[in-house]
Amino acid sequence: MRALLLVPTYNESATVHSLIARIEEVRDSIMELIGGELDMLLIDDNSPDGTAHLVEQMGKEWIDVMHRSEKGGLGPAYIAGFKFGLANGYELLVEMDADLSHQPEELMEMTRPIAESSADLTIGTRWMPGGKIVNWPFSRELISRAGTTYARLVLGIKLRDITSGYRVFRSEVLRSINLEKVESKGYGFQIEMALETLRNGFRVKEVPITFVERADGVSKMSKSIVIEALWKVTLWGFQRILNRR
Repeated sequence: MRALLLVPTYNESATVHSLIARIEEVRDSIMELIGGELDMLLIDDNSPDGTAHLVEQMGKEWIDVMHRSEKGGLGPAYIAGFKFGLANGYELLVEMDADLSHQPEELMEMTRPIAESSADLTIGTRWMPGGKIVNWPFSRELISRAGTTYARLVLGIKLRDITSGYRVFRSEVLRSINLEKVESKGYGFQIEMALETLRNGFRVKEVPITFVERADGVSKMSKSIVIEALWKVTLWGFQRILNRR
């Protein structure tokens, strides 16, 4: 299987070198596990700090850079990456943050269930035995836990960390989803993709991860992202009730 690591960026020059170095340390082991190449696509939203240029200067043959004209949000960036990966025949597509919140060293265990044909989508989960968060204030953890609980109740799903952005998709999962109709941009995007995966009958497995709050750069979290997620979840919840009638 060939795998493509999708990494959206906007002003991530402070962390991108460390990220790539850490990926390189585990790349050979992951390629041995999947029996194919592991490449990376950096999806840059025209970063003013020159993130894309820095990566291009590194000259890594296994890394491509996609230049987007403006900051359009996480969801549209990943959709562009999914389309690129599917068009180029990749069988596994990985979501990973550029700010080192997601540990590259855990990608092996994230990939293993799919390589062993026991899952079609793996989600790195903070809220399960073995999972943890480092350097988050209590208020941030409370908001995340409350949002996850609300989504689980309203949508009737059992996933413990539906907003997590550390994921590995089998390509068949993404081909089953009409990507043109996915409109969510932040946390709502992650919820929507998980929901569609379950609706289409695919197997989802949660894998414990350690989430580390970024030490460099500026967080992309905003009130609009939270509001969008709450609105979308509520809307999907109403649709679920209507569909049961």
